Amino acid sequence: MTLKNVKISLNKISKSLVDIQDSREFLLKNTREIIILCSKAIIAVHKGELSTGKNNLKQADILLKKYKKKSTGGLEKYLITPEQEFVEAASLIAIVEKKEIPSDKKLSVMPESYVLGLLDCVGELKRMVFDKIRIGKIDEATRIFDIMENLYLQLYTFSLYDKVVKEARRKIDVNRILVDDVRSAITEEKRRSELIKTLQKLEK
Repeated sequence: MTLKNVKISLNKISKSLVDIQDSREFLLKNTREIIILCSKAIIAVHKGELSTGKNNLKQADILLKKYKKKSTGGLEKYLITPEQEFVEAASLIAIVEKKEIPSDKKLSVMPESYVLGLLDCVGELKRMVFDKIRIGKIDEATRIFDIMENLYLQLYTFSLYDKVVKEARRKIDVNRILVDDVRSAITEEKRRSELIKTLQKLEK
């Protein structure tokens, strides 16, 4: 008995693992740029710089498509985080533009990335609602809150898949608190507006 076959097999496996390891390191290093671009897109949207945000998102999309070619051999999991950020930014931009949130197919992302990205978008919508309330745009704040609440309700059942979609349950629990906080703020602001209108009428 010899180890000839074992040696041949292990040499092939070793070469394959070297390629996979190189691809993994490449993805970990280069997908950070996608995450940064998506973060910049979100920041730009909050600042009212929509064209800048869309440009950053477009650059992220180009890089994402490029790096997907490297995600073979079980390396798809390393694209979940950048795809998640991409979905979050794309969804936020769509909501600001009063368009439909793109589907997972349209964005060309994995199902897990899509769910997690939408869950993260809920938090960004809270920030946007409070920004609108701060400048007195209660109607726009209400519109965004309605989307925020409906998005949360659509995602609520995904807590059942927490073992498959990592951190889904935690994010959903956080989102429930966010939705409740924003609902209270919207209600309070509407009451305040009605009180001011009533007082103004009395003064006349």
